[in-house]
Amino acid sequence: MVNYLKKIRNNFLKRTIWRKYKIGRRFHAGARVRLWAKDRLEIGDDFYIGRDSFIETNCVIGNYVIVGNKVAIVGRYDHHYQEVGTPIRIATSIRDDEYRWKGKNLITRIGDDVWIGYGSTILQGVTICSGAIIAAGSIVTKDVAEYSIVAGNPAKKIRDRFETESDLLLHKTKLKEKYMSNKS
Repeated sequence: MVNYLKKIRNNFLKRTIWRKYKIGRRFHAGARVRLWAKDRLEIGDDFYIGRDSFIETNCVIGNYVIVGNKVAIVGRYDHHYQEVGTPIRIATSIRDDEYRWKGKNLITRIGDDVWIGYGSTILQGVTICSGAIIAAGSIVTKDVAEYSIVAGNPAKKIRDRFETESDLLLHKTKLKEKYMSNKS
């Protein structure tokens, strides 16, 4: 019964509340999740976003992505803080039609098979390549290489996801055979 109710809730969110965004199959959003994008939000299949998480920027997300609880994917330049003679609080913001400052065309990109850990923040315009892991509490300000694990503030690579090149190659082969070839 619980799974059935979750499916109904997720479909309601996807088809009603967030209908202007492109959201793939088997989507799940935890409680109190907020999604907003000025122009573009695309989410692939088998996506999970945990409770109290936000996506508040233009973003393209791949398949088989896990976004933990309390994760924020947010803009860098949401408020025109250099608007001369205007307090930041009332300066133009990226949500305004008349906004003509930095960040308008930045898109955050997250590849396939990515895990973003609890409480992390991803800044607008960053690319997180496929297979990467973002450790809990990290602040991602720069691009993340594929199959790497990053941590910290600002996030830096701490190691590769797989210990050997042969494990990485085997993973990619099995992933392609079992999951990526079945996309329709």
